Amino acid sequence: MRRYILTGTPGCGKTSIIRALEMTGASVVAEAATDIIAYKQMQGVAEPWKNEDFIDYIIRLQKHRQIDLSDKYSDLHFYDRSPICTYALSVYLGFEPSKNLMNEIERISNQNIYEYRVFFIDNLGFIENTNARKISFEESLKFEQIHKDAYKKFGYECINIPARPIEDRVKLILEHINDETS
Repeated sequence: MRRYILTGTPGCGKTSIIRALEMTGASVVAEAATDIIAYKQMQGVAEPWKNEDFIDYIIRLQKHRQIDLSDKYSDLHFYDRSPICTYALSVYLGFEPSKNLMNEIERISNQNIYEYRVFFIDNLGFIENTNARKISFEESLKFEQIHKDAYKKFGYECINIPARPIEDRVKLILEHINDETS
């Protein structure tokens, strides 16, 4: 089973790429943070990312989804973010990485859960804000660098996927994977 992470700055097109990869028959996992934000906002918490427990909610949902997907039919899995992204988010928000987060990073490392080559989706040169994404383009570039630093810190190699049409980005990702297995 091969599990690949897609990461990058908010609004770079990860979710659209993940959906396109799903159409190829791969199994996919949606980003957890967006779902946690929506859930908390339905409960009346306007900015859930300001609460330290936000990180632990994300990490629990990511772990649950990763374990749940392990039983699925496809040998090729794509993840819209990972615990390393959650670490980067924790750093960006100014939170000390929680024990739960660090335990999950240790688990994914010890069990070799994800491929160590990560697809880093380059930004599009702009950002469109949503209820869950309230960040300026300038701040997103800082966040992007924090992601790159976090992946490097934990021993992952980032493969940059340049800003292009979705079909071209998907083709490039699949070519990298096919090159690995050839």
